[in-house]
Amino acid sequence: MVRKMGLMVQLLFLYALLFFAMLIAVVVLWSLAAEEIVSIWLPLLFSFFLVVLFGITWQKIVVPFSETEKLLALFAAGYTLEGVYDIRYPYSAGMHDTLARLNELLQTRDLLQASKRQEQYLALQNQINPHFLYNTLEGIRSEALSAGVHSIAEMTEALSTFFRYTISTMDHLVTVEDELGNIETYFLIQQYRFGKRLQLRIEIDEAERSEIYAYRLPKLILQPIVENSILHGLERKVGAGLLRVQLETTETRLLITVSDDGVGMESQELEKLNRNLAIRSLSHVSEGRNRGGIAIVNVNNRIKLLFGEQYGVTITSTPSVGTDVEVVLPRIVGEKTGVQ
Repeated sequence: MVRKMGLMVQLLFLYALLFFAMLIAVVVLWSLAAEEIVSIWLPLLFSFFLVVLFGITWQKIVVPFSETEKLLALFAAGYTLEGVYDIRYPYSAGMHDTLARLNELLQTRDLLQASKRQEQYLALQNQINPHFLYNTLEGIRSEALSAGVHSIAEMTEALSTFFRYTISTMDHLVTVEDELGNIETYFLIQQYRFGKRLQLRIEIDEAERSEIYAYRLPKLILQPIVENSILHGLERKVGAGLLRVQLETTETRLLITVSDDGVGMESQELEKLNRNLAIRSLSHVSEGRNRGGIAIVNVNNRIKLLFGEQYGVTITSTPSVGTDVEVVLPRIVGEKTGVQ
């Protein structure tokens, strides 16, 4: 209850108590003591109350104000999300209630539901008719086959499969096998552009292949990373390029590493990107998917919102050697996450 009163109300309350205490002391001293004694003790009494007043102000307003300001500054910069909900010294009862309400609104479940509703809304807003799209692509494929242009038919079929996976359902979790299948389809489309200079290798321990294929992960987690590796790593490389997707597990985690032998990144650029990955912030989500690094930051934010701060994306890179993007996820079978 005292915490909910807020700093300002607490300070006014303490000042009022101090004023009345000082008033009572002066009245008592004036009534009981001689005039010459009053002239000596009254200044001392006022000095004492000034010292007490300063101490109360320092302990009850300066120190709490500094702590609250620091937490709010960290929250505004994106370095903390949960800490702001537990501010010990809110400025007022209204601030206390606002932070409590913000905590309720930003719960992971609410965010995921809001994200899902937004996806459904955007699909309606864009008036995308999947059947029309699929039928159109199938028509192009049929015409290409009739004309004997098999490369166009194959590319159109791959494009249709890619779109079908991307916009078919709003489910958040898919199997590793489905996600890898989408990567292979996307890579096939890219190969029609780059030809044989672009190669893909998926590496999984054969003893664990069937088990890893059955694990579940957020939909469209890998495709933005693969796209980023091609556009910013391999496309600018002279000569052939290799993209490797390696999957392995620990006792509780699924580790996916997307590696390319492209141009790599300078240390300053890498440091900036990893700094953005260390900050769980929703501001990056609205900045678009096609800007360098934004797609990976969005993937990282989705993972942390779903599973917690201990999961996410980390990047290592060496100029002229290549880049490794490691995705750390919990091992999930079925719809149960099993996240600790």
